[in-house]
Amino acid sequence: MARIRIKRVARTLLSLMVVTTLAAALIVGVSRVRARLRNPPWKVTQVPEDEVICFTLYTVHDGVLKLTAQLYELPAEADHTVRLQVKKADHWTQIAETQVSGPDWVALFRVEGWDSTRDHEYRVAHGDSAFYTGLIRGDPVDKEEIVVAAFTGNSNADRGPRPDVIQNVTHQDPDLLFFSGDQVYDHHDHFASWLLFGRQFGEITRNRPTVVIPDDHDVGVRNLWGEGGEPGPGGYKDPDYVRMVEKAQTSHLPDPYNPTPIERGIGVYYTSMTWGRIGFAIIEDRKFKSQIDVLDRQALEQEGVEFARPDHIEELPDPQMVDVPTATLLGQRQLTFLRDWTADWTGQDMKAVLSQAPFAAPANVHGPTRQRLEADLDTNGWPQRGRERALREMRKGFALHINGDQHLATVIHQGVDDWGDAAYSFSMPSVVNHYRRWWKPLEPERDLPEGALEHAGQYRDGFGNKVTMVAYANPDLSRRGYDKWRAQAAGYGLIRFNKRTRQIRMECWPRGCAVARTDAVTDQDCEQYPGWPVTIAQEDNYGRQPVGYLPTLEISDAEDPVVQVIHEPSQEIVYTLRINGTSYRPRVFGAGSYTIKVGEGESTLVLKGVEPIAPEASATIPVVFD
Repeated sequence: MARIRIKRVARTLLSLMVVTTLAAALIVGVSRVRARLRNPPWKVTQVPEDEVICFTLYTVHDGVLKLTAQLYELPAEADHTVRLQVKKADHWTQIAETQVSGPDWVALFRVEGWDSTRDHEYRVAHGDSAFYTGLIRGDPVDKEEIVVAAFTGNSNADRGPRPDVIQNVTHQDPDLLFFSGDQVYDHHDHFASWLLFGRQFGEITRNRPTVVIPDDHDVGVRNLWGEGGEPGPGGYKDPDYVRMVEKAQTSHLPDPYNPTPIERGIGVYYTSMTWGRIGFAIIEDRKFKSQIDVLDRQALEQEGVEFARPDHIEELPDPQMVDVPTATLLGQRQLTFLRDWTADWTGQDMKAVLSQAPFAAPANVHGPTRQRLEADLDTNGWPQRGRERALREMRKGFALHINGDQHLATVIHQGVDDWGDAAYSFSMPSVVNHYRRWWKPLEPERDLPEGALEHAGQYRDGFGNKVTMVAYANPDLSRRGYDKWRAQAAGYGLIRFNKRTRQIRMECWPRGCAVARTDAVTDQDCEQYPGWPVTIAQEDNYGRQPVGYLPTLEISDAEDPVVQVIHEPSQEIVYTLRINGTSYRPRVFGAGSYTIKVGEGESTLVLKGVEPIAPEASATIPVVFD
């Protein structure tokens, strides 16, 4: 009996030991899971001393190099000096140094008198062992075609690397990169997420100029109506956080057009940049945009407007009900900037506007429930008058509009007074399209040209704006397997500016396939989304129908001069364009006499009192430069 009791006790003790061990293991496991949740693998903020430089961003404009280096967190006792060096005759020569500190750990460099006629190898150095190398490219002024790769929506639904994007973009070798916003989706921890962005894209940003502009998620909110910095339910939440984000993401951009801060000391970054003889206007869609409390929601609901949430309208009996004439989109400061920029063609053959979102509301089916909306106030289709003012200024420079944000790739020919009388807009697809949206027109379908996509054509969006849908990439969740990225309509855009032909080719590439097929993910060819590529002429970006023409300019002793047309009764600049060749027939859109300016700077000839002639008539004006 004693032996039996001893065995029972032994078994009991063994069971208790097993249970205790399992419980201890469970406790350790839970602790590790909790620690992993608190500090997930992607959330790396400290690294060994020789790896403290994460990535770089740079631009070169008008003889000024601006470069930022993003560092990991440095210990208090570490050297906080960061140096910028370039290679000269096989030796590294220091050209600048700066101090770095928390909480952002951004090193800012500005070098004037930069020689942009050739490539420069550079490296950022910290201490004796940390070096980060790259290439500052020479300005590709002599290239016939300038290529821009454009990205948006780098959702944290996928925090992994982006090898397919990096491989394809490296193969396509664009001259400029553009990230339109939502690089970071963590609303309270920009630093760790920004480092992740650098690990994902640093291999392409280190070797080519890059434009980055933050959108709403970057600055810590889900939707934003900036109202010039004024506090409010849709405005900026924490000015200090916004300043930190904009320092990290935009300090490398060319100097702002007007650096005066907005309310609460929030800065601005809207500016211009010329690269490869393409002029880029970089604007801030949401910073001056009116908040939605300019609408009387209670009164609108009494009139039959149904809101799913403050910015989502499910029923809108009449778009004019939310048309507030005094509401702003870009604000007067940015409209003045665009007016000056469209008139200045120094060193430019073509133009483009880079911004966060399209000036329309193309996505009217939202999310996993396929919620049907008539109008989304988060889009730049609202406010309607603000949209129209912006488009009227942009078209004066025949500028393409490149943007993102909508989680839906589209090419739209914008209209103000009539369909297609303003610029083309290319919205690229999201890099990670976690929250999916679809274009399903609210109006009845129309007769379409042969070969057009099902829902292409002329429509009014939910705000009554005139839009001509040329191409769109709706998600198709019936796809499976390797095609998951195409099913989600994820990817990036590529825009090719041909300076010889003055044509613009817009391309829309899905993720998950290899353009070069050097390491193909699948055995399928890498094809663009249906409807792409889309090719337009430069002058299609001012598609307004003329009411008459001025006599044809026959120009001597000047190749591809700038031509500016001014309506004399109003003194308004109608448009400015660097023509292609030496002969040009100016279009006009109203009665009255016109002034024509031909040339630039001191070499400008001014022709006054020029009267329109009938479209079928023929007349010439010789323009001779001494």
